[in-house]
Amino acid sequence: WKYIKLHEHAAMGGKRSWSSCASPQELLRLRLTTMRLFLCYSTEAEEFVYFHSNSSVMPAQPGLPGGSSRALLDLSLCVRSHTQYFNFVELPAAALKFMPKPVFVPDVALIANRFNPDNLMHVFHDDLLPIYYTMQQFSDLDLEARLFFMEGWSEGVHFDLYKLLSNKQPLLREELKTLGRLLCFTKSYVGLSKITTWYQYGFVQPQGPKANILVSGNEIRQFTKFMMQKLTYSLEESSSEEYIVVFSRTINRLILNEAELILALAQEFQMKTISVSLEEHSFSDIVRLISNASMLVSMHGAQLVMSLFLPRGATVVELFPYAINPEHYTPYKTLATLPGMDLQYIAWQNTDKEDTVTYPDRPWDQGGIAHLDKAEQERIIKSTEVPRHLCCRNPEWLFRAYQDTKVNIPSLIHVIRQAVKTKPGPRSRKWSGSLYPGKVRDAKCQASVQGTSDAKLAVSWQIPWNLRYLKVREVKYEVWIQEQGENTYMPYILSHQNHTFSENIKPFTIYLVWIRCIFNKNLLGPFADVLLCST
Repeated sequence: WKYIKLHEHAAMGGKRSWSSCASPQELLRLRLTTMRLFLCYSTEAEEFVYFHSNSSVMPAQPGLPGGSSRALLDLSLCVRSHTQYFNFVELPAAALKFMPKPVFVPDVALIANRFNPDNLMHVFHDDLLPIYYTMQQFSDLDLEARLFFMEGWSEGVHFDLYKLLSNKQPLLREELKTLGRLLCFTKSYVGLSKITTWYQYGFVQPQGPKANILVSGNEIRQFTKFMMQKLTYSLEESSSEEYIVVFSRTINRLILNEAELILALAQEFQMKTISVSLEEHSFSDIVRLISNASMLVSMHGAQLVMSLFLPRGATVVELFPYAINPEHYTPYKTLATLPGMDLQYIAWQNTDKEDTVTYPDRPWDQGGIAHLDKAEQERIIKSTEVPRHLCCRNPEWLFRAYQDTKVNIPSLIHVIRQAVKTKPGPRSRKWSGSLYPGKVRDAKCQASVQGTSDAKLAVSWQIPWNLRYLKVREVKYEVWIQEQGENTYMPYILSHQNHTFSENIKPFTIYLVWIRCIFNKNLLGPFADVLLCST
């Protein structure tokens, strides 16, 4: 960190991609009057500041809900939570003479918000995966870049996982105050790519799989390979012994007969069965055990996101407490069934009220309902299913989510046996990893307008680079076209590398276009970078 005269810097302005915006890109000896945009952060006001001259160029950007217009992008990966926008104030460059001496950040910076760093599902789904793939998109966001987390949370219990993504210590908003009153970024990216999100938590509609899921198991497994290498765990360290892992919860949503369950699984499948927990095992030990497991059994909860480390062909068994419908809460089912994850998913629900222990007198945020009127308490206690609801403080959901369960072992074994006819394990499924297609290359679009109501959109691309080295029977291309600002899209399956679309294409409109390759009907490649096409 060092002080530098501001007139020695100049920003390179211009539009950014949908996943980022950037501040100065080069250290140039230009006069202040030539500066276009310069991003700084005032630690006193706790606001970002854009300094600009009369020649500054600000790209047009969508506004906030409710009519406010001062927002570049949503920093939150949670679909439509409307809680974490990147906002800024503007000042003329001449104001710098009256402000604190700027401290320049020498590192390439990735500026983002974490959604909930104490919850492992949120850490992976909303932070680690998006950070990893944002860094993959830009060559200068390498291991020497620095992460800046501006949401205001403390480090959280999983902060060591964020450290794996960079060789430099991530910085929190509070820590910036010790560095100076005005921090200016020599080069920065703001926001995260949303391509890896597969779930929405129910802020606008009840929770469920995200519309237009773009991620596949191929991207997830590339990320887990990176994480395992950073944990100094070799992918070749695979055990020849087959075993089952039972994820133990030690605070709430307990399995009351866990020891009996472990013994029954071991006897039924003639496999070693071991118990792990976030409280008693290191993260690297849990990854090592899960990455070689034949089956993972766990109560519904954030720890199940660790199933992304399971080997292909393994089985995920998710246990649901009484009155919680498995079809209403599917983040881990959605993950396990992503194309290319190659996991078998099984859900079991406790249907016997006598096998559950509730805690109505606990605080409301731990599932207590004593604060509600008597009639509502009685209704919740008598209810046999939590209705669909919005996030995040539904008392009936919390009441059932914090209850403990005695698992009906014969019922569970029957459900598993219906899906797993033979001995479970990675060796029961064969996967030809090298056959998955890469990204299509050199995607382009060109529009033509006929009158005031008709338009056409011509899209073309080149084959994935690895196609020429593979013997593939059938090659198709999947194209998604979405009007900017809309939640729905039109999917197409095509045989050729170009197509002109006219159906539902409107003039003077921006469309987002995704393209991916499909081998032999079910081997899905990753989507190429999104195309922005204007008619």
